Amino acid sequence: MSVRTTVRKASKKAPSAQRGLLSRYDMYELCVQSPTALVPFLKAVHGGEPTRLGEDFCGTAALSRRWIIETPEGSAVGVDLDPEPLKIASQQTPKDAGMRLKLIKGDVLKLKAAKSSAGSGAGGPFDLIFVGNFSIGEIHRREDLVKYFRTCVSRLAKAKRRSPGGVFVCDIYGGETAFVEGALERTHPGPPTDPALRIKYTWQQRTANALTGMVENALHFRTVRAGVVEQEFTDAFVYNWRLWSVPELREAMLEAGFSTTEVYAKLVDAVDDQGKPYVRPVTDASELEESFIVCVVGRV
Repeated sequence: MSVRTTVRKASKKAPSAQRGLLSRYDMYELCVQSPTALVPFLKAVHGGEPTRLGEDFCGTAALSRRWIIETPEGSAVGVDLDPEPLKIASQQTPKDAGMRLKLIKGDVLKLKAAKSSAGSGAGGPFDLIFVGNFSIGEIHRREDLVKYFRTCVSRLAKAKRRSPGGVFVCDIYGGETAFVEGALERTHPGPPTDPALRIKYTWQQRTANALTGMVENALHFRTVRAGVVEQEFTDAFVYNWRLWSVPELREAMLEAGFSTTEVYAKLVDAVDDQGKPYVRPVTDASELEESFIVCVVGRV
């Protein structure tokens, strides 16, 4: 993948070199991901006291890194085929993480379940497996999708007396604009260390074929300070995805061996009297927006 990067010369009053330039991965984490919101959501969906997280297609493993911070007894395993984001994930991992976070370069379609409950690698067993940022679309064929889900069932922990079984979660978008070509631009704040910086983030759907379910999406970033563009990443990330529908995902999950499936449209609905987040699955399609992003859940 070719990334076109432009660095504009900053004014002498605010040299960007003094603040440090952002990488495309920095911008991705700032604009696209929300690990601080995802961790309590995933715990609420699980319904028990999950400690072991598997993050497939993990990229820089932002969720896994947040998981071990917010879960003192927790551990996480991130798997990705691309060594570049894994290297960044390793550099960003807290020094006191020890063996609580493992990063594995590998193909999630070739993973196998651990042979014992004491496993600590990509084979689990996990309380939760998460596939985020629409990465489930990296799997293009239904045959491979069912096979992957079947492997996930085997990698998830089985229910015990006081603990629910493991849970798989992936996100997907859909609705009336799912196969419409176009772009959406949003402005996000820069890193906390640079409050004057703004990031212009553009999500572009370049091509969309409702007959095949295939889409091509591109992400572009620009950093702006006082109206001046300092950095520009055109085609920072480009994806060729199979845009699975919600019913397609749920049917494949059940075929693979999940006992039940659910759909969630909100990260957190409320907080109970003990301060724990509460989430409620969607029970009627009328609860969804015309265009939506949801999390599809499978329980073992």
